Amino acid sequence: MEADSRPRALVPIADGTEEIEAVCIIDVLRRAGVEVVVAGVGPAGARAATLAFTASRGVRLGADIAIEDACGGAFDAIVLPGGLPGAEHLRDNAVLATLLADQDRSGRLVAAICAAPVVVLQAQGLLRARGATCFPGLRDRLEPGSLRDGDVVRDGNLLTSRGPGTALAFALAIVEHLCGRAKRDAVAAQLLVD
Repeated sequence: MEADSRPRALVPIADGTEEIEAVCIIDVLRRAGVEVVVAGVGPAGARAATLAFTASRGVRLGADIAIEDACGGAFDAIVLPGGLPGAEHLRDNAVLATLLADQDRSGRLVAAICAAPVVVLQAQGLLRARGATCFPGLRDRLEPGSLRDGDVVRDGNLLTSRGPGTALAFALAIVEHLCGRAKRDAVAAQLLVD
């Protein structure tokens, strides 16, 4: 596969991002040959002062670029890990909000896991009664018209999942969307997923 023909995915991270979700998404997509750009988001909508972040359980994560440097780039998917306060930092960033709105308007994949479907997508008006799932502790905050059962829920160009324990299934669903079922199955086999 030519480098310039690979699907591209943007994965924003911030202090307080759920590390299992972030690392699982990045790893699985890269195993599938997706070009993954990890973008750092600062607190309270500010530009990140560094590309190093402390995730929700103290694991250090590194970004490739600041989210502001992702503007103008075309992505086949924008994938939001959850975790708190990480998802709140993602929600509060105006650049990411614009990228997500443009991504959704274009019909390209918008994916979110754990707290992010409620804290980011719903807060920014991107659910619009489309089916979604989220972290069980936030289900009561999800719009009743959107609430669906399942570890991974897809509705059009929207893909959501529940949390750390469903991150692998979520990442493989993204691979299937971007690269097809055969690539998804090949990556799943590498990972010993039935």
